[in-house]
Amino acid sequence: MTILAIDLGTTNSACAVWRDNDVVFIPNKLGEFLTPSVVGIDDKGEILVGQGAKERLITHPNMTVAVFKRLMGTSHKVAIHKTSFTAVELSSLVIKSLKEDAEAFLNSTIDEAVISVPAYFNDNQRYATKKAGELAGLRVGRLINEPTAAAMAYGLHEKKEGIFVIVDLGGGTLDVTVLEFFEGVMQVHASAGDNYLGGEDFVEAMVDAALKAHGLKRADMTPEETHQLSMKMETAKRRISGPEQLVSYTVAGTSYSSKIDTEWFNRTATPLLIRIQKPVESAVRDAGLSLTEIDEVVLVGGATRLSVVRSAVGRIFKKLPACTIDPDFAIVKGGAVQAGLVQKSAALDDLVLTDVCPFTLGVDAVDEVNGQFVEVFSPIIERNTTVPVSRVSRYYTVQDNQTEIVTRVFQGEHRKPSKNVYLGSLRSSVPRNKAHQEAIDVRFSYDMNGILDVDVTVVSTGRTYNKVIKNSPASLSDDEFNKSLERLQKLKFHPRESERNRALMARGERLFETALGEERSAIAALISGFEAVLNRQNAMEISKAQEEFEQALEQFDLEEWH
Repeated sequence: MTILAIDLGTTNSACAVWRDNDVVFIPNKLGEFLTPSVVGIDDKGEILVGQGAKERLITHPNMTVAVFKRLMGTSHKVAIHKTSFTAVELSSLVIKSLKEDAEAFLNSTIDEAVISVPAYFNDNQRYATKKAGELAGLRVGRLINEPTAAAMAYGLHEKKEGIFVIVDLGGGTLDVTVLEFFEGVMQVHASAGDNYLGGEDFVEAMVDAALKAHGLKRADMTPEETHQLSMKMETAKRRISGPEQLVSYTVAGTSYSSKIDTEWFNRTATPLLIRIQKPVESAVRDAGLSLTEIDEVVLVGGATRLSVVRSAVGRIFKKLPACTIDPDFAIVKGGAVQAGLVQKSAALDDLVLTDVCPFTLGVDAVDEVNGQFVEVFSPIIERNTTVPVSRVSRYYTVQDNQTEIVTRVFQGEHRKPSKNVYLGSLRSSVPRNKAHQEAIDVRFSYDMNGILDVDVTVVSTGRTYNKVIKNSPASLSDDEFNKSLERLQKLKFHPRESERNRALMARGERLFETALGEERSAIAALISGFEAVLNRQNAMEISKAQEEFEQALEQFDLEEWH
């Protein structure tokens, strides 16, 4: 049995297998080990995948599409010529191309795969990735987090012990994972990330800066001109460590040029580099560690080739990061190691892997504040809990003679359910009774693939309702999707006239999202109480509440990052 390891990247994809106790990288039909994640339709109406499609990005932008990984888990469709595709369908075409390359190279049929996903992918995005593999004719037995895969490659390569941080900055996503190697065990302690930060964003920033210098905007350009400038900036980015470059381009038929050097690039990239720090802080904090306790920092992902990225990470940790494995292939190499584990390779008997749940999973619940019911997010499995895991929480009816409880499942860190990712719902019948007299136990079981199993047990009758949550907006019926869209469009927020109130609320929300456990519950209660005061619109009461709320938040915000 051969299991194909696939690194499905935003910019490039790759595949490998575990064979003869080692990783074997698979070349594509052009003999390259990286396949651009680009799909197009040629003049004959035939599908193009990889380099052939990439070459047509400039000349045929309306017939070619890239960077669609960022649309995974959504119902958004991309038009290519006269045909519309979902991100799942486009990804399946890339996976199918990799599968065909592997079968040709190995001269055998492959029907199972391990696919890597960003650690910060939510349930919808993971399910969409799994479906893309299935559409390509593969059974996806395992999804593995990208930085975890990179760590496996690194651990097998270096065989060191200690506490490590993997900073994975690829074409479209940033993942930060804190893990520990000891006695053949790789234990992931925490993960954080940014699904909208990667090498593509550095190119976009360069394009915007060049246009701004000439008083131009993207709206002034044709699709062909936009793609052309982006491709030139991508090339300039790759050569940024060399001498000054002159990039020439056309906007609305007029020629322009921009001088690109290291100083210009560093200045342009600064806002993006700053964004790297927050996930690093979050992951290390959630792991219960300080920066001084990290033994080594490992960089993977193509964008970490940039010297400014390596310098930024080095400044955060105050030590030089390690780059001993080619950053373009670390993830797929680790995926192949995982495939070897699934194949029960004797060479990997001494390697054990644990992983974590990257987002908090919970349900919407009702909290009573000053006689009014307020919808709140109730966490059941908090982020960075080691998986597989099973947790249970109890909830009670809120009305007399209530006969049904709807349990809506969400994933995220916001205290308002509507601001998190909706995953699905279950309906359970309860006997008529007084409020608070009937209860349900909600059990979440979360596995290594990011698939959530929900059991709702009515305490008084013992009846259990079950649902496996593996839903994606792309898999919803038209009716369900339209209802969801209509609900989101109707969401309104109470206006806040005072800037101080807005600042305090924002601070409270930030602290809630970074806190865990009892601390998170305490902050949620503070926010709910302050909101209740604001809603009463009593100026004197609000003034007093501002002082009390600020002082209370200060206690949670005293610890500075070191």
